[in-house]
Amino acid sequence: MIRFAVLFMVYLMALFGLEVLRPVEDHVIFPFTEGLARFCTWLIQVFDDSVVTYGKVIQAQSGFAVSIERGCNGVEAVIILVAAVLAFPAPWKHRAVGFMIGFVAIQSLNVVRIISLFYLGQWSQTWFEWFHLYLWQALIIIDALVVWLIWLRYLPRPAHLPPAAKLA
Repeated sequence: MIRFAVLFMVYLMALFGLEVLRPVEDHVIFPFTEGLARFCTWLIQVFDDSVVTYGKVIQAQSGFAVSIERGCNGVEAVIILVAAVLAFPAPWKHRAVGFMIGFVAIQSLNVVRIISLFYLGQWSQTWFEWFHLYLWQALIIIDALVVWLIWLRYLPRPAHLPPAAKLA
C-alpha cells in the first residue's frame, strides 16, 4: 500500500507538471479543449442550431456563453485516473484498457457537465455557479475514482494467492 501511495504521488506530480508545460498546453491541452467545445456544440445543435463555437467558447444566440477553461476539460480527472492505474501493479494490457475506458467515461460525463452548465447558465446564474463550482467538480473526480475501483475489480487475481483469497 505504501508503494502504491508513493508511486501515485510521483505520477501525479509528474503528469500535472507535464500538463502545465507551455508546449503541452499549446499542442495538446488547448486543441483538445477546442475539440471538446466543438463536440459539445455539435450535440447542442441537434436541438438548437443557433449555438456557435469560438475556440473553447460555446455561445447561445441570447449572447450567453461558457468557456471551457483549465479544470473544466476533464484532463485533471484523467490525470488522476492515469496516475492511479500506473501506480497499481497490473499487466500493461489491463492498464491500457483502464486508460481507454476511463478516458471515455470521464469525458462522456464531462460532456454532460458542459452541456448542462450551458443550459443552467441561461436559466439561472446562481444555479450555474453552484453546479459548476461544487456539484460537477466533485462528480468528475468521483467518476475517476469509480472507474479506477471498477478497473481494480476486473483485474486478474495473482496466481500465487490461495484459492480462498481469489474468491474475496
